[in-house]
Amino acid sequence: MYKGKQILAIIPARGGSKGIPRKNIIPIHNKPLIQYTIDEALLSNYLDEIIVSTDDKEIAQISINLGANVPYLRPEKLAQDHSRTIDTVMHVVEKQKEHGYNYDYVVVLQPTQPLRKHWHIDEAIESVINNNHESLVSVTKVKEHPILMRTINKNNKLENIINKTSTLRRQDFPEVYKVNGAIYINNTATLHSNTSLNDNKYSYIMEEKFDLDIDDLKDVELFYDLYHER
Repeated sequence: MYKGKQILAIIPARGGSKGIPRKNIIPIHNKPLIQYTIDEALLSNYLDEIIVSTDDKEIAQISINLGANVPYLRPEKLAQDHSRTIDTVMHVVEKQKEHGYNYDYVVVLQPTQPLRKHWHIDEAIESVINNNHESLVSVTKVKEHPILMRTINKNNKLENIINKTSTLRRQDFPEVYKVNGAIYINNTATLHSNTSLNDNKYSYIMEEKFDLDIDDLKDVELFYDLYHER
């Protein structure tokens, strides 16, 4: 709880994955991947409940052993490659309501972002509540600036991604950030099935060294380097 607000953390962790089989529980530094997120969530000062949403009994048991709550398995229809995270979030929120639990804010923590720390979670919560924001998403400054990025149309002609001149000196380019997927926070009063978490309105800026999305085996190798640099 923070300033009287009840806060629910949801860690979405389905059993299937294309890039790395059983990705959410692959061992990294002798820990299942999901443990890095559960451990930091448990260290948060403000999270009132930590629920892992999974369709997988093994992931559920591992998560319970690590201290998270798995009160029910996720329906199979919400655990497909095309399933949306927001549908999983709404499922958990509604199920919790059925059991008499209501929350002011939901914090979504994806287990594929293992370098995020508990103080990031708490700082983001403080930011969204202190400023009375409806929603927040964590971001990281990008190196490759979109001013220099192009698409190629069917006539093989280059087209700018953004409508800004690239004649500026590189040091004069405006700063640009990407949604990194580590932290999403939404006020439950405004949360609905058409909410786009990636379009949350306000930012929480994280340093690049804490931004790593585990998608394939190359990312796992990169994890070992970044983990020791932090």
